[in-house]
Amino acid sequence: PQKHLYEEMIVILEGEGHTDIWNEGGDKVTCRWKAGTLFAVPLNAWHRHANSGEKPARYLAVTDAPPVIDLFHNNDFIANNPFIFTDRFNGEADYFSSRGKLILETEKEKMWISNYIPNVEDFQLQDFEARAKGGKSIRFELSGNTMASHISEFEVGVYKKAHRHAPGAHILILEGEGYTLLWHEGQPIKRFDWQRGSFIVPGRDQFHQHFNTGKIPARYLALRWGSQMHLTGKH
Repeated sequence: PQKHLYEEMIVILEGEGHTDIWNEGGDKVTCRWKAGTLFAVPLNAWHRHANSGEKPARYLAVTDAPPVIDLFHNNDFIANNPFIFTDRFNGEADYFSSRGKLILETEKEKMWISNYIPNVEDFQLQDFEARAKGGKSIRFELSGNTMASHISEFEVGVYKKAHRHAPGAHILILEGEGYTLLWHEGQPIKRFDWQRGSFIVPGRDQFHQHFNTGKIPARYLALRWGSQMHLTGKH
């Protein structure tokens, strides 16, 4: 088992199993997962992953460890801090239920607040055409974190409007085929073809634009910094 002072979002790629999570001296709560499950480990809670299936399990985890390590530059403080964030997790038996709350914001991506997404591949999305005609999306706010994620889907023969932002967005292709153009301002444009399972990470202030050239809608999951519920830089 391990615990640490950085946030961690996990999406299961293959296999099935469970993760036991508990605070020091508290009861264990079990998060059961399979391919497509998305969840976040509560901050500084003990956790242990177990593969209960018949095949190897594989997962992708995105964390904010680099800035946390840079900020404190003391690994013992990060890995062995006794503080318990009871405001985020206090051993609730239903902590990893699939219940959630949908928040609708005019002209913005809709937001789903939860601790556990059973399957990102079939999660119901909401209309959002700001970056692609006929586009759909949903934002996820998980476990009270300052990290967040979203799913975006766009139709066959459609492209997403090019944009750029701060670093840290990790894009996992869930369905479809196409390509992404990446470039820094004033630099040559590079093309990267993708399909289900491909992984794209745009750099700092790097323009990126996605094109669906396949026969079905393309869907991707972006794991990133940028909670709307817990804004950074406001103090």
